[in-house]
Amino acid sequence: MVDYNTVMSPRHVVVDGSNIATEGHNLPSLAQLDQAVREFLAENPDDVVTVVVDASFGHRIDPSELKTFEEAEAAAEVVSPPAGAIGRGDAFLLRIAEKTGATVLSNDSFQEFHGEHEWLFEKGRLIGGKPVPGVGWIFTPRTPVRGPKSREAVKEAKRRRRGAEVAEGVTGLDLAASRGGRGKRVERAIATATVEATGSS
Repeated sequence: MVDYNTVMSPRHVVVDGSNIATEGHNLPSLAQLDQAVREFLAENPDDVVTVVVDASFGHRIDPSELKTFEEAEAAAEVVSPPAGAIGRGDAFLLRIAEKTGATVLSNDSFQEFHGEHEWLFEKGRLIGGKPVPGVGWIFTPRTPVRGPKSREAVKEAKRRRRGAEVAEGVTGLDLAASRGGRGKRVERAIATATVEATGSS
């Protein structure tokens, strides 16, 4: 039996706004990002789109676009990571896509995240886009490019997984005891704290 709710559910696409806005340029263009999103939605009218830009986006666009960008941000038309977020915003963007099962529209391969987000290699999870003069934006499915950063990220993820498997069934207290050690310095600190807590000398 066909589940029509599943068949008819719209695809969610997370747009890597900083990447698409910078395609072919050194600095991002809000106008280029807007054009890309408009053309993508014209081709995919049933898709739900979330546009994510990095925290520095507003500082790097042309000053003439700043007011429009601030208005778009205030209206939640674009989303940026919270202040103090580590990285360029890629981790934030990929987390949104992971939690929603979304497709990512970006020309980035996110190599440093390959170990953490293996789903990027699933068919249909990554789309690229390029503006072609006289034609407009062309959007095509793509596969992330692997490289040195990718290989290191995958190795690191495997190391973490092995560590988690070894630690499975081990309590936090066991881990603390095995890693903390009870050297002289720690013993003295415990003794001092005990004296202070009990008021004994």
